Amino acid sequence: MGSGPVLVVLAAGRARRYGGVKPLAPVGPAGEAVIDLLGSDAMRAGFSTLVVVVGPETGPAIRYHVERAWPEWVDVHFASQEVPLGTAQAVLASTLHLAGDAPFGVANADDCYGVAGLTLLAEHLSGPDRAEANVVVAYRLRDAVIGTSPVSRGVCDVGDGALLRSLVERHQVTATTDGRFLVGDGKMPVELDGDILVSMNLWGFGPAIRDVLEAAMLERPSGPGSDDPTEVLLPDVVAQVLSDPSASGDPAFRFRVLAAPGRCVGVTHADDLPLVQRELAGQVGRGERSAVLWPTGA
Repeated sequence: MGSGPVLVVLAAGRARRYGGVKPLAPVGPAGEAVIDLLGSDAMRAGFSTLVVVVGPETGPAIRYHVERAWPEWVDVHFASQEVPLGTAQAVLASTLHLAGDAPFGVANADDCYGVAGLTLLAEHLSGPDRAEANVVVAYRLRDAVIGTSPVSRGVCDVGDGALLRSLVERHQVTATTDGRFLVGDGKMPVELDGDILVSMNLWGFGPAIRDVLEAAMLERPSGPGSDDPTEVLLPDVVAQVLSDPSASGDPAFRFRVLAAPGRCVGVTHADDLPLVQRELAGQVGRGERSAVLWPTGA
């Protein structure tokens, strides 16, 4: 492994709403896959190692693609999540590839976070504040929704010192044609401000999080059957930590919010694909994204 931090890439999802292998969706101007742009952006941002967590259904296709499409100099490893028990367990599946006392990043394999957001995370994990490594890189809601199909977003309540006070997952968030954001999950408020910060599952964690994730998996309620196991999701675990009074005074369980510039776009629904393709092509045309996929001189 190199001198930069490790980024764990969550690529084991089954993508029921999309209907295909989302990390391999051809979103780039030259048909590059989402995971290609994520990997390239992570290298430009300062990460030195990528650990891609894959599942049995889509893992072979993702691994085949990465091994053939990525440059040989990229330090990439694969971890297997054999049963779809959620993103918390997916992070635990990557443990063998992580240094015991080093902080690490976590990202979705089907989102394009941009170099700027990933750089914020890499610099924090490598900087003097890495002892308090837990962070969430958050985006403005209006910069984290594309199209008008409903999505889920984690609303961040930010307190003094940019500390995360709570994380509330809102579902059925829909952008209207006049720039509003309506929510149809039955909770209040029913409309969200486009400037609020939301989590897109771009995290930085210290080593203490592993014990928290293991405890969450042990407390997981049994699913109704082996074909429909109960998943434990990272945002839910973080929300539980934030609500635990016994953890509030421990720096190892604080989460700082890093507000990212730019857009975070991903493919949730099949009709998102042309919208993401148009957005990324526009970024290249405006000089916001390099037309060359992988950084040189690595």
